Amino acid sequence: MKIQLRYFAALREALGPAETLELPAGTTLGALRDRLLERGGRHAEVLARTRAVRCALNQVMSDEATVIEDGAEVAFFPPVTGG
Repeated sequence: MKIQLRYFAALREALGPAETLELPAGTTLGALRDRLLERGGRHAEVLARTRAVRCALNQVMSDEATVIEDGAEVAFFPPVTGG
């Protein structure tokens, strides 16, 4: 399945604004984060499990157990972002 991945605030500065990604059906938000961590480099640094990172699925705050659907928009951002 194909999803749109978006980054905000400091994550956007480090990783860019967006990317399209192919994932296996049934992938959760937590598994997506782990997959991004496996890339290493900046992804591993800014999405590290020791860092507070929030996620939203289709503009709804969601926890890492949430299953991603085909065509979804997933956003990662720090807990507090500016306007």
